Parts: sequence; C-alpha cells; structure tokens
Amino acid sequence: VNGMEIYSMRIDSKVTSRFAHNVITSRAVNRGNVSKEVFFDVELPKTAFITNFSMTIDGVTYPGTIKEKEAAKKQYEKAVSRGQTAGLVKASGRKTEKFTVSVNIKAASKVTFELTYEELLKRQFGKYEMFIKVKPKQLVKDFEIEVDIFEPQGITELEAEGTFITNELQNTIKKTFSGKKGHISFKPTLDQQRTCANCSESVLDGDFTVRYDVKRTTPDNLQIVNGYFVHFFAPTNLPKLSKNIIFVLDTSGSMSGREIEQTKEALLKILDDIKEDDYFNLILFDSEISTWKETLIKATPENLDEARKFVRQISAQGLTNLHGGLMRGIDILNAAHEENLVPKRSASIIIMLTDGQPNVGVSNTQEIEKAVKKAIDGRYTLYNLGFGSGVDYGFLERMALENKGLARRIYPDSDAALQLQGFYDEVSNPMLIDVELNYPENEISDLTTNSFKHFYDGSEIVVAGRFVDSKQNHLSVDVRGEGAHDALSYTTQQDAEQTAQAFQEQQYIFGEYIERLWAYLTIEQLLEKRLTATGEEKENLTAQALALSLMYKFVTPLTSMVVTKPEENDNEEGIADKPTEGIDIFITPGTCVVYAKLLLIVKLLSIKLSFISKSYGQTSPLYHTYASSPTWYTSVDGDPHFIISVPQKKDAICFNINENPGKILNLINDPVTGITVNGELIGDKRANSDAKIQNSYFGKLGIANKHLDVKLTVTPEMITIQNGDEKTTFTWLDSVTLQQTGLTLIINRKKNLVLSMGSGTSFVVVLHQVWKKHPLHQDFLGLYTLKSDKMSEQTHGLLGQFFRPIDFTILEIHPGSDPKKPDATMIVKNNELTVTRGWQKDYRRDPKHGVDVPCWFVHDNGAGLIDGVHTDYIVSSLF
Repeated sequence: VNGMEIYSMRIDSKVTSRFAHNVITSRAVNRGNVSKEVFFDVELPKTAFITNFSMTIDGVTYPGTIKEKEAAKKQYEKAVSRGQTAGLVKASGRKTEKFTVSVNIKAASKVTFELTYEELLKRQFGKYEMFIKVKPKQLVKDFEIEVDIFEPQGITELEAEGTFITNELQNTIKKTFSGKKGHISFKPTLDQQRTCANCSESVLDGDFTVRYDVKRTTPDNLQIVNGYFVHFFAPTNLPKLSKNIIFVLDTSGSMSGREIEQTKEALLKILDDIKEDDYFNLILFDSEISTWKETLIKATPENLDEARKFVRQISAQGLTNLHGGLMRGIDILNAAHEENLVPKRSASIIIMLTDGQPNVGVSNTQEIEKAVKKAIDGRYTLYNLGFGSGVDYGFLERMALENKGLARRIYPDSDAALQLQGFYDEVSNPMLIDVELNYPENEISDLTTNSFKHFYDGSEIVVAGRFVDSKQNHLSVDVRGEGAHDALSYTTQQDAEQTAQAFQEQQYIFGEYIERLWAYLTIEQLLEKRLTATGEEKENLTAQALALSLMYKFVTPLTSMVVTKPEENDNEEGIADKPTEGIDIFITPGTCVVYAKLLLIVKLLSIKLSFISKSYGQTSPLYHTYASSPTWYTSVDGDPHFIISVPQKKDAICFNINENPGKILNLINDPVTGITVNGELIGDKRANSDAKIQNSYFGKLGIANKHLDVKLTVTPEMITIQNGDEKTTFTWLDSVTLQQTGLTLIINRKKNLVLSMGSGTSFVVVLHQVWKKHPLHQDFLGLYTLKSDKMSEQTHGLLGQFFRPIDFTILEIHPGSDPKKPDATMIVKNNELTVTRGWQKDYRRDPKHGVDVPCWFVHDNGAGLIDGVHTDYIVSSLF
C-alpha cells in the first residue's frame, strides 16, 4: 500500500495456566524510491497490558522502556511548547484498544515491529476465551497465527473460529490437543487471503477467537513456583442456588423508541429463563417510581405471564429519578429478607439499567453513592448497566464496585437486546454465596482478593499471592462458602514438587509466569480499588500500582512506554500508554501520550490517529474569542440556540435543540434554592409539511421559586407574577421596576426584562417581535442567565448543568464543508465530538441585531455535551 509492503506478520501466543503471553511481529519493506512513513497499527484486548515494544530498522533495534506517566506527559508538553503539531488518538469500540506507532523508512529499507502483551484469560460459560484481532489491511506473503496452550490440569476441549473465515479458509485452521497441550495454527496463502480470484484486497478482517477448558477432578488447582502461588477455584456439579433478583429500569423520556423496545425484548427473554425457585420484581423509574409488585414474587408460570404483560405495556417518558428507583429496589429486598419471604440460602442481586444521568429527586451522584452503599450494607450485589454514551459511567462503575458488583456498557446497536440478555446469562446461575479462600496469614505477604460475594456457574475464581519465605514449597487453603443446601467447607493443599512435575515441558513456560500473573492480578485490583478510594488511601493504592507496573514493565493507566526513534526521525521519542474509555492519546511528532483516567472493567475501545491541520490554529480569525465580553452567562435564544460561555477558555460552546412545537423543556432546576425555569416551544404560523422537525422558538417561559412561593409566566404578550394567591399582570408596553421580598423585576419597554430572585440569581428575558402581518414568523423569547454562581451545585437542566465549570480541549482543526467554518475534534466529558466553528447571536444589549459570539457548535442536539439526551429534559407542564 503506497509503496510499503508488509511481507510478514506473525502472532505467537503461549498460554500457561490461563496466563497468555502474546508477541506480534510485523515486517515491512519500502518498495518505493523515496522515504515513506510506515504505521504499525494493531488492536489488543482491552484487558491486556503491553509489556514490550521494539523497532528494528536495517539491523538496528530501538527498544521501548516503561516509565511513569507524568514523565511522558512532561515530554508531550515540552514538545507542544516548541510549536510541534499534536494529534488525537481516540479509544472507542467494544473489545479492543489500538496501539499505533509510525516511523519514516528510507527507500529499499526494512523495518520490524515487535509488540508483546500479556493478559489473564477469564472463564465464562465454562470456557476460557482468547481474542485476536486480525486486520493486516493488505495481502501478506507470510501470515501466521500460532497458539500453544499448556494446562497442567489437562485440556478437555479446544476450538478456534474467525468471523472472516470462509469455506476455503476453514481448512487452514489446524487444531490439536492431547493431555496438557493444545496447539492451533492459522496460515493462509496469498491466494486464500484474497477477497476474489484476482483481487488485491484481503479477506483477513475480523476476530479470531480461541476457546478451551480444562479437566476438573477437584474444585481447586494450586500451583507454586519460586515463592509465588496461584489458586484456581471452579467447583462443578453443585446444585444451583435460587436467586432474588430486582430489575431497576430507567423508563425516562430518553429511553423512548428503539432503546425501550430493545429493553422490553431482552426482559421478555430473561423472564423465559428465570427458574421457578427464583423470586423477582420490576421497578421502573422516570420522574416517578412505579413497581410491578410491592414485594418479591415467586417465579411461578402464572406470575411470569403477568410480568410479561406488565413488560409489554412499559413506555418511556419523564425525567430520571435514579436514586428513587434504586432505593425502592433495595427496600423491597430488605423487606423480603426481614419477613423471611425468600430462602435463607439464596443470592440477592440488583440489576439497574439507565441511559442517562439522575436529574430529578436526589441528583447529586456522590449522595446517591453514599445512600445506596449504606442501604445495601454489603448484603446484595449491584450490577449497573449503562445504555449508550449519555451515562456517567464513572458514577455507575464506582457505585457497582462499592456494592460487590460491576458496571457494563450496553452499546445502542441492533444487538442491544442480546447484550442485555448476555449479561443476565453471566449472573443467572449462582452456585455459591459468601465464598472465602483463607490462607495462613503468617506465610503470605501479598494476597489478591480472596473473598467473593457470589460464584457463578461456568466462571472461575483466581487468587494469587507471594510467600513471606520465597523458598516455601507447601501451601494449605481453607475453603468456605454457602451452597444451596449446606455449607461448603474443606481444606486443600499443594507442594511445589507437584507443580514442578506438572511443568516438565519447559518450552511452554515463559519466564516467571506465576509471578507475572500475580503482578497482573494485583495491579488490576489495585486500580479497581483506586476508583472508589479518596485522599491518602487513593495515593497509597496509586503508589503500589505504579511501583508494580514499573517493576514488571506493564503499560497500565499509570505508566507509559517511551520508544526512541532513529536520527532520520529527528531523534523523536514515541510514548505509548494504555488508554481507558473516553481518554485521549496526544501525538507530537513521534510522541503519543494517553491521559488515562482508569478503567479496567471491559470497555470496548478503538483508536483513530490524526494530526492537526496547520491551516487552522489560534491565529485564524475564526479562533479569536470574545474575551472582551466581561460577563459569564448561559443563554438560549432563537430556534432555540444554546450558548455556554467558558471563561477559563475565553471561548464558548453552542448547540441547538430540535423539538416540535408544544414541547416543554426543563432549562434550570435547583432543588436547593427552589428555582426552576421551563420553556414551552412554539412554531411558525404555518407548518412545513416536508420537515420532520418544525422550526421552534420559546413562546412561553415559566420561572418559579418554591421557597418564595413565586411563579412568573412570560409570553411575548404579557408578564404574570403569581405570589401565593396574589396575581399581578404587566404588558411589554409597560416600563416597570418592582421590588418585594426576595424579588426584583425590571421591565424595559418592548425590549427585555431583568429578574433577580432569592439568592441573587439573575435572568434576562429578551423579547423578539416580528412584523405582525409576517406570513410565517411570530414573536418569541430568549433567556439569559447571570450570576449563576448563586445557584447550588445540584443545579441541572439544559442550561443549569453548565452553571458548574466545564472544561474542553479542541484538537484537529481542519476545513469543514463550509470553507468559512472549520471543523475540529472536541474532547469534553470524556467524549470525542466533531464540532464546527461558527457564530450565534447575543441579543442582551441589542434585541434587534444582536452581537456575534464565536463558538464551537456541537451537533445532534448537544449529544455528548449535555448529560443524557435532550429528550430527558422534556417535562409535562410549565411549572
């Protein structure tokens, strides 16, 4: 491709006791007569840690070194300060994250890239799975995947498949296993790689997956090597526990359409799988909370039929009272246990699904986390499912981890119902509760997590540790758990000599694999604990995880790999990090830095590499800000256009909301000060029959302060103040200054009104009047907020959520479809958005002509900028 030929690509995987060591080697040659830039571009499993990378050019090797992330960040900032270009690598996707590096290669020169990564394979549905992304992007003369598996317990089954495998390619997958060893190879010829007989495109584009399982004569397998041990626990043939499951479901307006239909489809299939010994209930939350039943109900055929009828009539509307829904579910579980309505030996689970963020009731996420943790008190497991990109995933993840569960993102694709059902299948068969694996305290110095709320059928518990005495060669373990009929209690033990006998085939061993497995698992769990920690505890966890990452050369969210490029690349240094969801990798010439925030639960990612165009930058007139405007404000005006000023950036963000006339939008809602502002949309006098969404403007505003018992209704015709039972009405022909307790109102005749209420918060309502005989348009209103710092931190709404500081980064400025309005990439709220530079009007001082305000325009109803989606903010009435 473009003169660069990849003539060899090999993926070598060695799996020893579930721990996979993978080496990807790619060799390329420049067939052109000038220097070319070559990209090494591979996708890795999200759960993997990179451990090594090197480039070999004309026989000279340039190795990578692992260092602390802060050092890499300083290198990036130093490069930027020299005026070097920066680009963006964005992580997105389901199963992978992408590693990309580039280097200039002279004509006829060769380069070899070698990347090593490691991961612990997880067992689900009775099998271990290793995922390899195959995408060479061109025909490769020597392409091969080779997998060697060694399991001391013995291998019972082994399979391999590829999403791209055709009938012709099927026979190229070679698979053998016997005893402890398994082997898979995939080596298609050039002709077999072609999409058609004479095509130059490669059919190799998709997922190559290896699955296997091991023999289990006992529930446990203990291995001891050189002062470290690993304990695999996966009992079989246990009777299944009954479960008590509460489904807490978001049915707010943003779930309307495909999302609610997919949720209902998944629920109906889940109801088909619920066992008759199980107990369940359904909680729905929007602005209000509703329940199917007031208590947990046994899953009899009659009750399941009734539940199906309930599910089929579920509809979506209103706001998102997430706190209320969760607390109702916890209360029902508490009552069921206190009143002995459910078996004592049973697993209690809460599965909560939401696509937005809490915006009614208790909306402060920290308060919700505290309340839920206190209410659950370690008794139940909470699983949080985030539907789409509008959720605060960090909040869902912290809350789940604090309650012995996990969070999972559900992608709003055609298979969303299958994703929901698939997650339920993972947790639908609890076999044990309150599992503890206890080791002699005086013998073990560093132990990974050893207590687990639930053990599910088809899964596996893994514990690793380090001995105080590195020469110790014996270990006893006390195993405890509660089963369906009785307690599980026994002691198992292992000698190092037994492990050594099992591992006589040394060619399958890669270094100190048990020690590295222990380090991998320890780092993963330290980073997970760090998510919910604060203060000194968080600092200690960070320090421990960083020290281990550096010691064992893992690229984690705390470390970076620095690769020094050759002289023809101006001695550049490339820095590769482990990205996490919504995190950026910034590229200077040869330098990429991920500002990782940390996420280890499976978050499915991909990466895109690009560079900022030099044709647009801060010297462009379009980039000039309105720094001369001294007043911070947010506003909504016109059709309706929202402007959010960001003073620390001396810039602004804007977006439109496209909704039909008659809808009422919540603009501001502060439960502390009692102030709410809602706006009702009007349209043109004559609807456009060809338009799906009609032009709309605010034709009525409702401003209320419940603490003052004041309601202000503003239309283009009049202003009505209702104070308790008293009502006062003015028209826009009046010039008024009104002061009463907690309220100041100034009407500037035919122009605007200024309102100050309660804590000093101020609003400006601008009147837009058109020619009365205009065939299409009619009068409308604009709203501007000032002094919003007087509002509480719990303020929300389409405008109110921006009363708190918001930060964003603009990268990749490049020409857009309109030559006068460049496009760019905006990073905001951990989202990567395509934005356009443009203008909106500020009519505060000049209601007729307005003042142009430069801003970055966010498309699609502010998606990715506003919390949730715009339909979350539709309310039923003006007050």
